[in-house]
Amino acid sequence: MRITMNQERYQVRLLPRDVTFTTDGEHTVLEAALNAGIAFPNRCQVGVCAMCLCRKLSGEIHYQLEPMLTEKEQEEGWIFACQAVADSDLVLALA
Repeated sequence: MRITMNQERYQVRLLPRDVTFTTDGEHTVLEAALNAGIAFPNRCQVGVCAMCLCRKLSGEIHYQLEPMLTEKEQEEGWIFACQAVADSDLVLALA
C-alpha cells in the first residue's frame, strides 16, 4: 500500500485536444480531468470498460491496483486513466 502526503501539482497535457489540467498526485488522472471540467471518456471508473484507456507519451504514473493490461500494452504506454495516479507531469493521447 502506498501512503503519501504528496503536495506536488503536476501538469497533464491531453492530446489531440491539446488541453492541459493539473493533478495533485493523489487523485487519478480521470478524477483530475473531470474535476477540471475536461470531457474525458469514461464509464465504469474502475478499469473494466476500457473507455478511459489512453497512451502515456511521457511522464510517470503509479497504480493503487495493477490494471488488466498485457505486458505488451504496458510497454506501448497504454494506461487506464481511472486507475493511474501521476508521479510527474504527463503527456497523454486519447485512443
